Amino acid sequence: MNLDIVLLLAQDGLTNGAIYALLALALVMVFAVTRVIFVPQGEFVAFGALTLASFQGNKLPGTLWLLLLAGSICFLMDWRYQQGLGKGMARRLRWSLMWQVLFPLGLALLVFFLQSSPLGLAKLPLWVQIILALLVVVPLGPMIYRLAFQPMAQAPILVLLIVSVAVHLVLVGIALVFFGAEGSRTPPFSEGGFALGSVPVQAQTLWVLGTSLLFMIALGLFFERSLFGKALRATAVNQTGARLMGIAPVFAGRLVFLLAALMGTYSGMLIGPITTIYYDTGFLIGLKGFVGAIIAGLASYPLAVGGALLVGLLEAYSSFWASSFKEVIVFALIIPVLLWRSLRHQDLDDEA
Repeated sequence: MNLDIVLLLAQDGLTNGAIYALLALALVMVFAVTRVIFVPQGEFVAFGALTLASFQGNKLPGTLWLLLLAGSICFLMDWRYQQGLGKGMARRLRWSLMWQVLFPLGLALLVFFLQSSPLGLAKLPLWVQIILALLVVVPLGPMIYRLAFQPMAQAPILVLLIVSVAVHLVLVGIALVFFGAEGSRTPPFSEGGFALGSVPVQAQTLWVLGTSLLFMIALGLFFERSLFGKALRATAVNQTGARLMGIAPVFAGRLVFLLAALMGTYSGMLIGPITTIYYDTGFLIGLKGFVGAIIAGLASYPLAVGGALLVGLLEAYSSFWASSFKEVIVFALIIPVLLWRSLRHQDLDDEA
């Protein structure tokens, strides 16, 4: 192994690690606010990339119909729940109708009009296709929370984990029906690149590293400076205290699932030009983000980023030395981390 190979593997590791970092941050954020280990996080990666690929093939993505169906069911659940709560809930019901029925319906009509126009979806600028894909996939996040997790928000963590696994299996099956077993790739955001010494660096790699860094900075500013971010932090620290201060746990749950869906969907669009995405690809990618989140104890955002980058680098170098065992090596990283945390927890109990 010479220096060029070391740099190439480091580039691959940092690129993959940046994606895993976004997913790890989303997992830590969702768990901190809702106590849900969000196993389907990786499905948003696949949905994002495959929806964008559908637009580029001038096809109506199946996620559009899923959005319409999920939104309608969410509205019916809200209507049934708020029916007996008096006139004070009419405003909330109007918002539910607007965002969960009218918005998906208007978006579906817009996509259908663009597809049937002489220009077609495939000839739209890439940034327009990306925005449309985000508008289709990201709202599924809070809808999944409303359908699967909000009704049992006070359930034990193990029950929430079982529900999360069930949602993952359902979404994988839906993805197979909508997109088929064939994989898809999307064109890069930018063509070309440059050479770092004798090591080529593609423009898409810069997009992955640059936008991932910007995403992390924006997320940090959101939690530190914005009112909604502070509300999420308060809910993560103490749900009962946050409720007493007027922060609705339902709102916090939907908001954090919206952010997690945004991060997962955009991650899928970033890696779509780098690797072929299949209907079930997201699970393995999300699982590697989960390893980074486990290293952080599902609690620390900086450690989640560091753990995800470690996973990316370990995967890249192990693929060179032992490509047949790279997945085993990556997931075996959980064992010493869990052992260390178990021993540390035991020491703290003894001190207490």
